[in-house]
Amino acid sequence: MTKFKWSHLYLVVMFTILYMPIFYLIYYSFNAGGSMNGFTGFTWEHYQTLFADTRLMIFIVNTFIVALLSGLIATAIGTFGAIAIYYMRKHKQQTVLLNLNNILMVTPDVMMGASFLILFSVLIPIKLGFFSVLMAHVAFNIPIVVLMVLPRLYEMNDTMITAAQDLGANHRQIMSRVILPSIATGIFAGFFMAFTYSLDDFAVTFFVTGNGFSTLSVEIYSRARQGIDLEINALSTLMFVMSFILVMGYYSLQSRERKQKALLAKNQKGVA
Repeated sequence: MTKFKWSHLYLVVMFTILYMPIFYLIYYSFNAGGSMNGFTGFTWEHYQTLFADTRLMIFIVNTFIVALLSGLIATAIGTFGAIAIYYMRKHKQQTVLLNLNNILMVTPDVMMGASFLILFSVLIPIKLGFFSVLMAHVAFNIPIVVLMVLPRLYEMNDTMITAAQDLGANHRQIMSRVILPSIATGIFAGFFMAFTYSLDDFAVTFFVTGNGFSTLSVEIYSRARQGIDLEINALSTLMFVMSFILVMGYYSLQSRERKQKALLAKNQKGVA
């Protein structure tokens, strides 16, 4: 019992430390005083200023376009990459590719950003801007998608593929009607993770942005260096609410999938 209570206390302290700065920021986004030195009254002024800031709105649109496109492209490449790794006949090659994929996951963002900068300015000279940011985001999102999709492939029932082959299905039909539906939740999870990683990336984007193109994280960094602006508090509040809604939506889908699997297993057991 004592251990149980201490574990709960630990969780309370941990989440308090993690979420207190966020709620502090949200609290002062409604401050009429214009600073975080003291709360003087409630106001929506900073949110009105946020939506009236055309420059910031452009960066928000840029950020979401890059996140959406990079998420879709990385999900497509990462999904078929995971399938290729899964069906590799040689275990040694499969292990090497997985290790190379995992190395990219733990590589420091600053190192990746510098590498992309060298790539785009020396090896493959292109003008830094939207295209360079998009390519960089696709590149660091692909390993994430692979890690999200592979577990679903290992959970997949391979007998369905054998049955489809026995019924005369070709490779395209097996892929579209058997494999992809079986790993759909992993694909969605990969897209969700790629989208969120791209949405808040700063280090890599900072190195490869240019030509008048920028994203929200880089703009917030440049503004924060000049001093705290409660307009940024308002923006951060909206981003936190959006992230909360996305996470809740994702886990509700996961919960529904688990219930469906449990119901299917129960029905199969009843038939047996």
